[in-house]
Amino acid sequence: MTSLASERSAGLQPGTSPTGDGPLRGWQEPPIQVAPPFVSSAGQEAIDLAARAGLELDPWQQHVLRVGMGERPDGSWSAFEVAVNVPRQNGKGGIIEARELWGLFIGGEELILHSAHEFKTAKAAFKRVERLIRGCPDLHKRVKTYRQTVGEEGIELHNGQLLRFIARSKGSGRGFTGHCNILDEDMILGDNEMDALLPTMAAVDDPQIWYLGSAGIGALSVQLARLRKRALAAIEEGRTDPSLAYLEWSADLHVKECPVDCTAHDDPASDAAVLKANPAVGYRLTLEKVANERSTLSAAGYARERLGVGEYPSEDGDSWAVIGRDVWEALADGTSQMEDPVAFAIDVTPERSHASICAAGRNGEAVHVEVVDNRPGTDWVAKRARELTEKWQPRCWVMDPGSPAGSLIRDLTDALKADPDEEVGEDEEPRLLAPIVQTKTRDVVQAVGQFYDAVVSGQVAHLDQAPLATALAGARKRDLGESWAWARRGVGVDITPLVGVTQARWGVFVEIEEPEEEVEPWADFG
Repeated sequence: MTSLASERSAGLQPGTSPTGDGPLRGWQEPPIQVAPPFVSSAGQEAIDLAARAGLELDPWQQHVLRVGMGERPDGSWSAFEVAVNVPRQNGKGGIIEARELWGLFIGGEELILHSAHEFKTAKAAFKRVERLIRGCPDLHKRVKTYRQTVGEEGIELHNGQLLRFIARSKGSGRGFTGHCNILDEDMILGDNEMDALLPTMAAVDDPQIWYLGSAGIGALSVQLARLRKRALAAIEEGRTDPSLAYLEWSADLHVKECPVDCTAHDDPASDAAVLKANPAVGYRLTLEKVANERSTLSAAGYARERLGVGEYPSEDGDSWAVIGRDVWEALADGTSQMEDPVAFAIDVTPERSHASICAAGRNGEAVHVEVVDNRPGTDWVAKRARELTEKWQPRCWVMDPGSPAGSLIRDLTDALKADPDEEVGEDEEPRLLAPIVQTKTRDVVQAVGQFYDAVVSGQVAHLDQAPLATALAGARKRDLGESWAWARRGVGVDITPLVGVTQARWGVFVEIEEPEEEVEPWADFG
């Protein structure tokens, strides 16, 4: 269920102010939300208690508490797990503090365990809660001690209730049986931590886990990816998850194949995308400050840190989701070779951390595909392309100008000049050792479809190279109208070997326009 079909808290429309005439506000309800049904909520108690302690919560923070603390008819939690995925500096800490205050002073939870990836984060959270309690005499008098010993930080009440603060990175927390577990910085949370935590909660009556953090950062975001997958599956199938409340503020950015007038995706440079991903705009964030971030951060960094566009690893069970492992391995042939002429292709990861040069050529009725190089960075690509061209004399190099590799077309052109010292005019093209074919969107779609069909029909041969197998294991589809292409975002693996061989195979068959021959002026024959 999306937030539009969910329990509505403040009734605010995206990008509006509470009164309708004030400054622009971020979305107070998330664009992605799923939650089990509930008949009542302890969230209002947490909101009111936080206000008594001097913590005034934004409408979006109140919405999270109302949904996350929903109750079934018997008074038990409707959601065993609550996940909040929101960009940095929006105020997720206020949600944590309100939930912990409720657990201590209203909910009667015997042990509340607050963990973070780093000790300094847990320590800072401890100090914030301590200040709130000390500032409210009615709450402060119920405290027996504020534990300050390093590694033992916590707040203990006279009745024995305890709020502990620990760092997961130090191996702490194993064996604790918390009635409520707060997992801060959940974008750095893997199986080891979850394996240590969940079994300890089996004997607890009506426990609850809260995950809070920002967008996924790849391989480290194992548990966040798992939660997000459950939420998206429920939304896609038009149902709720029976035990998970998941709320995510993020933009859904344009892809390069989007038409100019696309309204289904968000422009990363727009204020609308910022408002969609940052509920604190108009409260503690401003569009002006965000604009400064946009001009300073890399495109990928800005998308992740401010627009909530994360990278989420796939679980083993999700591997080989597009092309089956058995199908691919059946096509492996350690003796396979390419016939001349061959085609080469280049691809680069979105963050430009790795690049691949791939090749393809006929092998009887099949086409042999191969990863020639897969290395970190991009500064090596042009020189290597020159070497391969001189050795293989390929029919073409294939480049996608709209992809991250597009920025290398100029370098590749310079590297492939037949005469490096040749001077050409502004309207002239240099003579190249091999032509560079730049794909269009329809070519990308056709290349992927042709590669897939060739694999399924057994018309591909390969050497069972690890980089290509890894890319295929983690590959996902990205819908393009009624067709699809390889998804670059959120796959958690380097898919440049797969994109490269897909384009190189297409290059084996593409028609290449021959350069027009220069005709001598008639005067020369007079």
